[in-house]
Amino acid sequence: MAELELVNAGGTGSVERSAGEEAVTEIAAGSGLIGPALFDGYRAFSPQPALWLGFPVVRRPGPGVAALLGGGWIASGVPGRDRLPVIAHPAGLAYAPQEAAGEVQTPVLGPAADALRVGSTVWLRPAKAGESAEHAPVYRLVAGDRVVDEAPTYRGEGRFFL
Repeated sequence: MAELELVNAGGTGSVERSAGEEAVTEIAAGSGLIGPALFDGYRAFSPQPALWLGFPVVRRPGPGVAALLGGGWIASGVPGRDRLPVIAHPAGLAYAPQEAAGEVQTPVLGPAADALRVGSTVWLRPAKAGESAEHAPVYRLVAGDRVVDEAPTYRGEGRFFL
């Protein structure tokens, strides 16, 4: 039997079980650190959301409609509404049913769209944590209303995991 210096276990859904394992020397919290939207329905684990993605309004095609630049960072897995980013702010927006979130543009509908202007930011929460790190080179760390630091994503560190 080999002596192991390091035994890693865990993941967001099994932190509690892994912590009880005598052989485990470290636990990986995983995506739970970011609190993506897929965790919103979990009963045993409720992380604080910690990542929002801001996408600018680039067009106002009509009343009750605004088009975002990008926004379609769809989570991996079986396609479905639960794989879409969640519109976090402003309240009162929904995806256009015929398009949802798109790679090039994302039309959003609803009364709140009338208050948006070209250049306004719509904030989305990713469904899963990895897709954001695939697209963005850094995460900006915010305290209150100030950016206090930046942390590189694996893409920002020059890594490519596909």
